Amino acid sequence: MKQNVVDVLMYLFENIITSENPVFPENEQMFDRLEDMGFPSHEILLAFDWLEDLAEIHTDLLSSTENKPDINTLSVRVYSELEQILLDTECISFLMQLEHNQIISALSREVILDRVTALDVELELEQLKWVVMIVLYSQPEEENAYAWMENLVFGTNISYIQ
Repeated sequence: MKQNVVDVLMYLFENIITSENPVFPENEQMFDRLEDMGFPSHEILLAFDWLEDLAEIHTDLLSSTENKPDINTLSVRVYSELEQILLDTECISFLMQLEHNQIISALSREVILDRVTALDVELELEQLKWVVMIVLYSQPEEENAYAWMENLVFGTNISYIQ
């Protein structure tokens, strides 16, 4: 099975980022560990860059509140051609349902879509759920949405959005 950057992100998030261990290994140590596990070096570097960019987005969001979209507007998000290539109908529908049910905000949706396009790989629904969860984990004031996604991803007695 060919592993990609999403697999690296999933592993990092599940085993390192959210672990109880407060000491996060240096990138070099983590790189060696991931490479020893069989992840391709190019994909590991892409994952590190992806996480770095996500941290920058988080910092930018904290420093600017005037650019936040109003989540109470009745606007409709039109997905770009690239977003439609990377996300199939099921994935787009899932994002729309998350927003409609106020699990994610319009701002979180945009960060999620930014991170999806940065991956530049077609995602399956399960992979998208991981991306959503990672983004929510990094965003301020999204603890409830993150907990909801965590329950959904790890399958702990939660019903699917209807």
